[in-house]
Parts: sequence; structure tokens; C-alpha cells
Amino acid sequence: MSRLSFADLSLSLAGVGQDQRPTERECIALLALDAHRPESLPFYGSDATTGCENELQVAVTGRREDVDLPRAIEQSSYYANIIKRADRGETSPRARRNLERYLDDNLGQVWENSWVRFPLASLHPHAMNILAADLKADKQNPGGGERSDAARFFVEEGGERLLHIPISYLLKLALADLLGEAGSHETVRKTGSRMLTHLLSDNTSPETFSFHVTAMHAHTGYGNALARETAKRFLFTQLLIMYANEKFELLRRGQKATLFFSPHPPVRQRALNECISDAFYRKLFMSPCLSGWDEGEAKHQYMILCHQVLSRSHLNAVMKMREAGIITTNLVMMPQTSNISLANNGTHVSMGSLKLSRLLRDPGSGFTVRHEKYLGDLVAKIMEHFLPLFVSTYSAAPYRLGFEDFHPEQALGFLPHQLDYTHLRMLWRRWRKKARNKFCGQALTPFGPQRLDQIIGGACRCKGDFVPDFRLIDYPVALLSTEQSGSQDGRLHNDRRLKEDLDMLGIFDKRMSVYLPYKLREFEVMGFSGFEARQYSLFEQFDGDLGRATDLQMLLNALAFKLIANGTCSHQHIPDTPFVESERRQILFGTAIGIPTFFVRKETPNRFLRNILKRTKNTRSSRRYSGYQRVLHQDYRLALLQFIRNEGAELVEGFGFSELLADLELRLREPDRHGALGRLTKGILASEGADSPFEMPARDFNLAAERYYREELRQEQIKEGWQHVVEDIKTMGAGEVPLALEVRGEVQCILGSQDVEPFLRRTQEELLSDSLSQTTATQLLQLMIIAEDLDSKRQKLTL
Repeated sequence: MSRLSFADLSLSLAGVGQDQRPTERECIALLALDAHRPESLPFYGSDATTGCENELQVAVTGRREDVDLPRAIEQSSYYANIIKRADRGETSPRARRNLERYLDDNLGQVWENSWVRFPLASLHPHAMNILAADLKADKQNPGGGERSDAARFFVEEGGERLLHIPISYLLKLALADLLGEAGSHETVRKTGSRMLTHLLSDNTSPETFSFHVTAMHAHTGYGNALARETAKRFLFTQLLIMYANEKFELLRRGQKATLFFSPHPPVRQRALNECISDAFYRKLFMSPCLSGWDEGEAKHQYMILCHQVLSRSHLNAVMKMREAGIITTNLVMMPQTSNISLANNGTHVSMGSLKLSRLLRDPGSGFTVRHEKYLGDLVAKIMEHFLPLFVSTYSAAPYRLGFEDFHPEQALGFLPHQLDYTHLRMLWRRWRKKARNKFCGQALTPFGPQRLDQIIGGACRCKGDFVPDFRLIDYPVALLSTEQSGSQDGRLHNDRRLKEDLDMLGIFDKRMSVYLPYKLREFEVMGFSGFEARQYSLFEQFDGDLGRATDLQMLLNALAFKLIANGTCSHQHIPDTPFVESERRQILFGTAIGIPTFFVRKETPNRFLRNILKRTKNTRSSRRYSGYQRVLHQDYRLALLQFIRNEGAELVEGFGFSELLADLELRLREPDRHGALGRLTKGILASEGADSPFEMPARDFNLAAERYYREELRQEQIKEGWQHVVEDIKTMGAGEVPLALEVRGEVQCILGSQDVEPFLRRTQEELLSDSLSQTTATQLLQLMIIAEDLDSKRQKLTL
């Protein structure tokens, strides 16, 4: 979720009536758009700026007796009550057995999303001051007292006072501790203090966002600059964890904290969620929001609201599947009252336009928030047609579903709230056909308790399915508009009207931020005007995947404005009805599932989609669905690529993106070799000595994926970040550029008597062997903070 979504709660609902929209002609004139002059288009050339948010997965490795999560469960009144009630026969002993199985059956001793405990005395006084400030009920009112839940962050053990916090906050305390130890290094202290505010948490997971805004310039490689910043930021968080493991005595006390990229809620956490109450789940895993918000406890209550609403919404989705005719019997697997989808992790890439922001900042320009909203919604609608190009090519979230997981009420997740019933039925039928759940040529669907389904699935050799990006299915990506309230019709406050409708339907809560895959970032809220792409799951590489995806995102933003300028696309071309919304979004979801086809009405009112389909090969009339045409996902994506080459030829040439599109074509035509999905899957299988995801039971594959992300992929991404840091340190040590001369003295002071080259060799050996000492971690973190200071100064000079 966006870190600013909570601020939206305080916005007044006054004036949310239907306002008069501006016209396209008016917007084009105020922006001085000219389809024949690319330099007039927002996001073209050097107009774009970018940054990203990354949600990360954490785990603590250690014995059950040492790690906080199993101890918290065993010491809880919830666990004690379950035991007593089971002993008295008041409840099924299954709940107790499942909890004990979770605690006992952990050969790897890895406890995902566990908190940590360590001596309060191990904190530097500077970190203690930061902690005291973060425990305030309102950070803007230091005299107002502490949060009402402040006591939960401290425990007494053996006469020693321990701090009890999530790893998301451990990152901030580690940096604060380091800054206290840095002493007289002024650049480290000032820049490091600024970086503290970039270490936050999502609903469950740690979240970091870019340490500085990155200008998109040709000489810095456009998206490569963002990839470089992200790779170094990832390495920075790794060093903070290594520092904390040593400095705060975590390793000595049997708790090894680990941080890595992983798109799905952990398998074992999902299993735990199925045997505990929603309230206990929130107590164990919900972020207390110690960092990033003035009123952290109120933000924590908002996190609880999100979990409650999505859990209720998932239950309501079952009724929609019944109405859609997907569930045809009274026997269903009811979802848990606690939904775990908020524990997913993705990357959000935000991109701003200097031109749009400049005009909105100038009252005399005539370009107002009304025009921003009108054009922003239209650009977002255009972009949604192109989002399938990103799925599995640049990012992915491979996942196995077993036969027993193929209950529609489980597999379809939130799709009933995101698709029209017609498209939902089409998608489910095609998904069932794709899955390896056939017996004697007939597709089977599980119908009973899990154990019975496992027996039937094994006897019939039903293997379930392999999904390219299950994160996009298991999480609400794009809630469907209602007939009365469109989310992208170009009117101010349309999101508020939609939330009111969805709230009344029991799907959403009007206090939450609307979910969209491509979202306008409004100047009044963010301080810049642009868009946030939320479709990214897991990148296998920073430079090769994130950097190129960012380039494509920038190109498509500019192309969207060109299409508006030349009249190819307007709001009238893409009507704001739920069916038309569903029609274009089914393509994104179908790509994420990996089904081969989708269906579109021959006379669809979406004229922009019809324009694309005219260029799509191998379409034909559907034999099953009268009045529909059958389209192959692969051919549709290749048609999108050709559309970009044709309609955006001068943009591609101006950016120098011919090679970018050639690379995209390789990812589409040879996905196993060049696509992110193929590379991630290959890495997972290689770690287990398998050749196909179907050679392993679904649970084993998903656990293997988590191990791969936690170990091999994490190491590869550390190496990628390290390569950039080596360049920075060499440049600073040599004082080769004017800005580096300013900090050369601090760099030499940090290194002491060591020369740069020997320091780098020794550090690399320790880093890649996961044995970095606290002293070396301290030096490297300080050097990276100085490098960040130089990077941010260079970026400011270009903005």
C-alpha cells in the first residue's frame, strides 16, 4: 500500500458532487501538446523523474526456544485456551494439532515475519532517543505522552530488559545506532538522518522507498539509474541487518534475521493463518507502525481495518461466485475469517512529469487539478491495455497450486470483485482447462475436505497448476467500478464516490485507498504529478529487469499523451462502464494465470481495444461464445509491441529504445530463456534438481521458491548492488569528480590506514560468504551513506 494512503483519511468529503469535466481540446491546448513534436509531450526526453517502493520479506532463523514468533504463540493466552478447550472436549483437537504441527514441523528453523528480542542496553543513546520519539502518541506533540500500547515493545527476561520489535523497525534502529557511532562524520550524520525516514513497513513486511528522486536522462541510462539506486538500497538494508545481528546480540541469542525479496505470503504463515483467529493473526504479524507516521497507533488501527475489510471482502466473493454460476452446489470451502493477502510483496514504480508538475505549480498556467485528473484517468486507462507486456517478462511470482487448492473460492481470490461475471466465468472455464486436473479427459474440480481432495488428486494423478504471477490473483489489484461510479471517468473525487458504493456493497471500506494497477499520483497529494505502476511482483535482476521495465513504462507514458494529442484515444474511445473495465483487465489477469486465450465482444464499445485487435493475428469468432472473438494472449502482446513500434516510432527513435523493444520481443517469443518468469523458475528448479514445476508437489515447490529467494537470489542481488557500490567507493577514494573531492577526507578517515583496493577485496569476501564483521559493516554503511549524499546532490543538479 502507498505510505501516504493514511493521509487520505482526513480529506473532507465536501464537494464530491458530479463536476463538469474539461474537454480534451482544452487540456491539449493548455499543455501545448503536439503529436508531431515529441518534445511537447510529458515524460519525453528528460521530462520524467522516478522512484520506487520495495516491499521485502523477513525471516528469523533459530531454535523454537530462542525465536520470538514460536515463543509468542506458546506464551499466549490464545494457545493456552485452545489447549484447555481441546482437553475438555469443547472444541476439536484439530486446532491444537495444527498449531503444534506449525511449531514442531520446522526442520529449517526459519520463522517468517517473526519479531526479534534483544537487550535494550545494546542500543546507542542516539538510537534510544529515536526509539523514545517513535513511541510518542503524536510525534508532532512530544509532550503528549506515549502510545497506549508502548508496553508491548518491552519484555523482562532473567532480570534483563529486552526490546521487542518487528524487523521493519529493526532496520531503522540499526541505522540510528550506526549514526550515533559515526561521531564526527558530518556527512554521514546529516544524510543518514534523512535516510531514516525511508525505512518503513507495509501491512506486515518492511518497505523502503528511494533515497532520492531519480531524473530520467539518456546519459545515466534512463531506467538504469533507478535500478542502480534500488540495487544499492537493497544492499544497504542487507548491511543494516548484518549490523543488527551482531551489534544487538541477535546471533548470540539464537536469532539470525534475514531480509530478501519474495512476492507471496510464506507457505507456513498461510498454514498458521488457517488454524488461528483473525485477531490473533493481527497481533502476531500486523505492523505496529512505529516509523513513518506522526500518529503511529492510529496508522496501526488503519492496518487492522485493511485486514478486516479484505477478510470480509474475500468471504463476500464466495456469494458472487455463486451468483455468477461458478459455484453450483451448497458445498464450498469457506475462506478463513483472516485473509493473508496483505502479506504479499511487490514493487511500485512512481514516475513524475516535470512539465505537468511545473504547470500545476503555476496558478497562471490555467492547467488545474481538473485537467490533471481528466488526463490522468485517460492515460491510466490507456496504460491498462499495455500492462500484460510487463507480466512474466520483467517481473513474476511463480506459484504452484495443488489439486486440493483448486476450489474456485480459493483459487480465484478477489477476482469476483474485479471482473464482470461474464469474464469471470470465461476465465475460470479456461483456467480449469489449462490446469493438469484431468481424469479420462474430463477436468476435475476438488469438492471436499483437503485430505479427501489430496487422496482423490493423487489417485487420479491430478497435479494442479503452475501460475506465472499468482500475486496478481491473490491480492485485490483493480476493484471494479459500479454502474453509477466510475473510477477513471476523469471527474474529480470519482474515487470517493466509488468507495461509497463499494462500502455499501460490503466489498471495501470508504476509509481505504482505492486499488488500481496504474494510478494517478496527484500533485496536491504527492507534490508531483505522474503515475504509479503497481503491477510489478518480483524482479530477478535490477538492471536487466527493473531498469528495462522502467524504460518501457516511461515510453508508454509518453506514447499515451501522443495518442491523446492526435485524437487516437479519448475518454469516449474507452467508455467508463464496469463491463468495459472488466473486458480490458481480464487480459492482465489471464496473463498472470497463464491461460492461452481471452474473449472480446466483436462490437465492443472500447474502440481503442478494437484498434489493437485489428493488428492482432490469429483472432477468430468464438464457437462457444456467440458474438465474441477469441484472442491468443501471445498474439495480443505481440500486437501491442507492433503498435508501439508503429504509433510511437519517433518516440522510440528519440529515446534510442530500439534495443529495448528488441529485448522485449525476445522476452515474449523466448520466455523460458529471456523472461523473468523463465529465469526465476529455472533458478528454483535448479536448487532442487528438478526439470519441471510439476515434478514436485505444490507445497514443496512453493517452499523451494522461498528458499531460493532467501538464499541464491538474495546472494545474486547482493552481488549486483555490490558492483555499483565498488564503483562509488573507488570514485570517492580517488576524488575523481568535483563532488567527490568534498568528502574525500571523510572517506579516508573511515578507511583509516587501509587502501581502497584491499578494503574492497576483503569486504567482498566477507559479504558474499555472509560473514561480514560488525566493524566492516559499519565502515561500508558509512561509505554508502556518503555515496548517497553525492548521488542526491548530482540528481538535484539535473532537476
